[in-house]
Amino acid sequence: MQTVVLASHNKGKIAEFNELFKDFGLNVKGLDQFPEIGDIPEPGETFLENAIIKAQTVANITGLLAVADDSGLVVDALDGAPGVYSARYSGEGATPEKNNIKLLKELDGIEEEKRTARFVCVMVAATPDNIRIQSRGEWEGQITFELSGEQGFGYDPLFFDPELKCVAAKMTRETKNARSHRGKALRALMAQWSDFQKKISK
Repeated sequence: MQTVVLASHNKGKIAEFNELFKDFGLNVKGLDQFPEIGDIPEPGETFLENAIIKAQTVANITGLLAVADDSGLVVDALDGAPGVYSARYSGEGATPEKNNIKLLKELDGIEEEKRTARFVCVMVAATPDNIRIQSRGEWEGQITFELSGEQGFGYDPLFFDPELKCVAAKMTRETKNARSHRGKALRALMAQWSDFQKKISK
């Protein structure tokens, strides 16, 4: 079974990826198993730049195939914020709870129909030889007026899927993976996997 290192310490994200990757016969390890790597800076101005930096850094250090995603919430009424700064939206010492509180505060007074938003995920697989593939997935929705639900992580308690009429934090993992930006990006990445394997085995 091929080992893939996921460039993340986020336990929620690692659990999601394990669920998503299991159908492809891949053994996923998170950065918690590689403490020597530490935190990887994310100076990029786009999701793609940050995903490449993370994937290539991990591949170079571990000598293994690495997968990284950079994802975030894009809110139309906030001109695309928090965007690439989603995880650190509330500043130093940011937590999901603080980020959600700030988002609600920033959207205070914005009516329902103008609270449109989408989760965006850009995913990159990289080898130590600098061979890479990339993909992108988006999940359209709206920002609610209050937190609800206990599943998922990050902004899930505020992200409402109008088609399913459900907040992301109330969805089962299977439902979320079928709808989510990350699930879409992974499926798009895996559609390239056979050709990618041929390239890296030469």
